[in-house]
Amino acid sequence: MLSSLLLFVVTTTAFQLSPPQAANGFHPSTADSPPTPQPPKPVSNELRGDIMMAKKMYREAIDTYKQSPETAVIANKIGIAYHQLTELDRAKKYYERAIKLERTYAEAINNLGTVFYAQKSYRRAIGEYRKALRVNPNAASILSNLGMAYFARKNYDLASATFQKAFELDPTVFEHRGTTGVLLEERSVEERAKFHYYLAKTYAKAGKNDLALLYIRKALEEGFKEREKFLKEAEFEPLRDDDEFKKIMAQEPKPL
Repeated sequence: MLSSLLLFVVTTTAFQLSPPQAANGFHPSTADSPPTPQPPKPVSNELRGDIMMAKKMYREAIDTYKQSPETAVIANKIGIAYHQLTELDRAKKYYERAIKLERTYAEAINNLGTVFYAQKSYRRAIGEYRKALRVNPNAASILSNLGMAYFARKNYDLASATFQKAFELDPTVFEHRGTTGVLLEERSVEERAKFHYYLAKTYAKAGKNDLALLYIRKALEEGFKEREKFLKEAEFEPLRDDDEFKKIMAQEPKPL
């Protein structure tokens, strides 16, 4: 009796699902039938946290990330949220946790370096950036951070060479402005005028004249005293016939 019942259910269901036949025996087209709506996919706690980070709701992002399973990526993102709140000790704790979970997580190693940079422990920052580059040697953002740390230690020649290498890997690396994601880029510097001089030099060497002129102007407006460098150094030679360059050189620097 049970086997008969099962057979009945199956054959009845098959009959109910079969589309009706036309008189000629063919099934009518279903091409114009509306598609069956799919239920929306649930939003993960990680994605919700990312959205809150983009809105600069860092406390809320931390609470949301903590509801996700612990991974190196989640620990790193919590570290970044604390970093944005300038709670560096907590940020450091979570970057270290991320590295413990994944020893070759270059982004977390870099971010740990940015904590040391913010604390003006530039030697330790350089050490972390170098570790990150051993994992990912072609990361332009990490190279730019390493250059910033060399610059902060007044090792200008090495900083300039590092900036140049970062630029070669990514010509837009110094124009990045984002502070979210999984990798932080350091842009705070005390000697801004001199830093902008080196950026102008990097862009001039690469033939990016518009950006070179922009940073020449910034350097002078911020008080860069060695104006003759723009008139004598070989990197700026292609700019010297440019009308905008002549105009900048003729003007007295104005505060930003």
